[in-house]
Amino acid sequence: MKINFLLILSFLLIISCKESTSEQESQITNSEDYDNYLAIQKARTTSPYFELWNSKITADSIELPSFTAVAGQYNMFFESTGNIAFLKKAEQSLEKAVEVANMDKEKYYRSLARNYISQHRFKEALVYADSAAQLSTSIPATQHLLFDVHMELGNYTKADSIQKLFADPQDFDYIIRAAKWNDYKGKLDKTIMFMEKAKEKAEAGKNRLKLLWVYSNIADYYGHDGRIQDSYEHYLKTLEIDSSNAYAKKGIAWIAYSKDKNSVEAQRILDSVLTAHVSPDYYLLKAEIAEFQNDEKAKKDAMDSFWKLANNPAYGNMYNTHKIEVLAEDPSTRKEALALAEQEIKNRATPETYQVLALANLVNGNNEKALAIINDHVADKTFEPTALFTMAKIYKANLMPDKVEDLKEELLEAGYEMGPVKLREIHSL
Repeated sequence: MKINFLLILSFLLIISCKESTSEQESQITNSEDYDNYLAIQKARTTSPYFELWNSKITADSIELPSFTAVAGQYNMFFESTGNIAFLKKAEQSLEKAVEVANMDKEKYYRSLARNYISQHRFKEALVYADSAAQLSTSIPATQHLLFDVHMELGNYTKADSIQKLFADPQDFDYIIRAAKWNDYKGKLDKTIMFMEKAKEKAEAGKNRLKLLWVYSNIADYYGHDGRIQDSYEHYLKTLEIDSSNAYAKKGIAWIAYSKDKNSVEAQRILDSVLTAHVSPDYYLLKAEIAEFQNDEKAKKDAMDSFWKLANNPAYGNMYNTHKIEVLAEDPSTRKEALALAEQEIKNRATPETYQVLALANLVNGNNEKALAIINDHVADKTFEPTALFTMAKIYKANLMPDKVEDLKEELLEAGYEMGPVKLREIHSL
């Protein structure tokens, strides 16, 4: 029997070309869409408005507008640079405003509470939120703040009762919190429904800050739902409004890495962000991508940068969960991971913090205790893939294969959210 090798070769080439074309068509990211936004931009850390109001503050100043205006500008500088020093300076200005205010004091309580939330100082935030409520129980802004703080603290019954007090299906602030509540309940379809309603309202009102918030957050939810093209487009919409938005660029980097498997492009995007905006979690992503690339040196460099930043005392509790997860990976620091996890539970007792406590117990050989924590505080209380992954590892350690298989199927469906490195571990469960 004669074999036409030329015909076979031609056939294989055709198939190869079709596969290559298909891969190109399935790629989401296109550098032409966002290259203009990656140009090195010097982060804005002053403005004529800031200089004006800052010049009015003296050691014995009691001029309230100066403190609040300057605090607002410091918040903006923090968002644009990631520099924790600006958030701390905003805190100082707001503490002074609270000290000298005689009228409308609840406004300054709310602002300071919001600052504390940003710093993950949730119990302190609750003190000021409650103080604001004592002065202005019926003001929606106070109720929104109380809902946010109780959600952060894991006081879900209290948050639900507060939410019912200000329920208004036409109010933007209620709608976005209804989305947050449904996300907590694991109802992604309802979460997206509320977010899309919030987007409609933001677009109708042409409010820049609301549009930025909605576009960047709905992009995340679309990613959770597997609508990665929609996610990508909304990150781009965010950048159309704010070309320096680091969060949106990080989102695009994740798509390049997790969906397109284009780790080189993902690193390029992150490197451009880090020229102007420095945040510890960005280095963790760089380290993960380097691990995917089997580049041990790049991973070590990124982790060194993470620890150098995250160990700055000014960050306080802001990166505790990240630290715990990293410490738990190294046998030499697993006891340290457990101690920090126990500390974080005191800061806020949520399903997410309990899952890192369970993880820390697991890596320290406390398998039964880890299982008890999962059963009491995590199972059916959060639907985040990271928590489900921790649960699966604990079930495996406790010889519960049926439960492992159930979670493994769910985790494989969340492969995009977990990323290629974690996906390898999921397959090995």
